[in-house]
Amino acid sequence: MIAKLENVNKVYRVGDQEIVALQPTTMQVNEGELLLIIGPSGSGKTTLLSLLGCVLYPTEGRLWVDGQEINRLKENQLARLRLNTIGFVFQSFNLLAPLSAEDNVMMPMRLQGVSNTEGRKRAHAALEMVDMMDRRKQLPKQLSGGQQQRVAIARALVTNPKLILCDEPTASLDKDSLDVVMQELRHLANEGKAVCVVTHDPRLEQYAHRIVAVNNGIVTQVQKFDH
Repeated sequence: MIAKLENVNKVYRVGDQEIVALQPTTMQVNEGELLLIIGPSGSGKTTLLSLLGCVLYPTEGRLWVDGQEINRLKENQLARLRLNTIGFVFQSFNLLAPLSAEDNVMMPMRLQGVSNTEGRKRAHAALEMVDMMDRRKQLPKQLSGGQQQRVAIARALVTNPKLILCDEPTASLDKDSLDVVMQELRHLANEGKAVCVVTHDPRLEQYAHRIVAVNNGIVTQVQKFDH
């Protein structure tokens, strides 16, 4: 188990109004599984992902990630936990336009203070894993959407995180690229990583070990597969 929520909710206060983004939720995220979080826009699934990613504090309840209780951590401790334990993959790729694929992948290690030689070695291994080594010198604008997403996965992988969080990672991809990216994420889960994918695309269900649905801030388990 890499993450655990115990009666966690998230409430935003806007003026004198309260907006409940996530109702009290108890669940866990396990290593070695691809967990699909499905639900319509505005249902609370990105809030759930942001809590798991230590980007938000719970309003109530207790949240643990990698054995640390998030409620008790200061901002700088949270930042360290995000950098060393969690890899993020976004719908919009979030690659830095002036940097090559290789330099984009090296960025998290620069933040960690890893040496250039070691960083390049690890970046090459991560790019190799997503079959993007031959494109390593290219800029994001020279790559297709699927290729950019694979570079983004390599960047998420390069710090060897235990938990990989993906927010609509296939939304802008064609069917073939979607399959390549999801096979990659599934492979990572089979290798022992915890992978959470937020989506409203039912085509992704075939790649999941487990599916939870979020609707109006309420999380329910939909399905668990043996495959």
